[in-house]
Amino acid sequence: MIKIEAIPTFQDNYVWAIHNGRSAILVDPGQAAPILAWLNATGMTAQAILVTHHHHDHVGGIAELLEHAPAPVYGPARGAVMSTAVREGQVLHFEAIPMNFKVIETPGHTLDHVCYLAGNERDDVSRLFCGDTLFSCGCGRLFEGTPAQMYASLSRLAELPGSTLVYCAHEYTLENIAFALEADPDNPDLLARHAAALQLRKQGKATLPIPLSSEIKCNPFLRCDLPALVVAASQHYKKPLNPGVDTFAAVRTWRDEV
Repeated sequence: MIKIEAIPTFQDNYVWAIHNGRSAILVDPGQAAPILAWLNATGMTAQAILVTHHHHDHVGGIAELLEHAPAPVYGPARGAVMSTAVREGQVLHFEAIPMNFKVIETPGHTLDHVCYLAGNERDDVSRLFCGDTLFSCGCGRLFEGTPAQMYASLSRLAELPGSTLVYCAHEYTLENIAFALEADPDNPDLLARHAAALQLRKQGKATLPIPLSSEIKCNPFLRCDLPALVVAASQHYKKPLNPGVDTFAAVRTWRDEV
């Protein structure tokens, strides 16, 4: 049976461990010590490392991990030593984990950001490991890409089945909801998500994963073609905005200013 566990690192990062109780695939290991402690406590070995992008909090633990637990590393070629540089549409297979990991290029946060869509023919639910492209009720800052690139990347992810479970790399949900409620205050699904997320955090639990269908109902960055967001952003900047990229760029700038 395959399980997916969150290994907390730094202040709010999650390293996702996809495992069968013996071997694990690790996603975005930015800090080695918590991962090594988890491997030692569970008696598991690292079969592979998947990287979504080159930022230090996603790759900073790789070198130390490989000293203790050698494993192939897959991801964009920039920023860390990769065994294999991945590309759009590539499907990764691992012997111990019966899941296919499809690579989706999602430029925006960085130019070389990728996501991994994991699943198999026997499983009705796919898992999206999306790094810093998509957050629950938010999205990554545009450090390198353009609004058009990020909007296109998010639009691609929004086209996945609504049952897809979203595994983001940060616990930013409550912070993101605080802004989302400014931009979309009358959204009943967002209000319900807020209440649920508050309860989870009070219990010391992660707000992730979350079905993509929930994100489409709650995440302002996935709703920039809808009148409510267009009107809110237009009123905030006191100028008319077009649905889509134009509104997305305004909402992203608005979020950055908060």
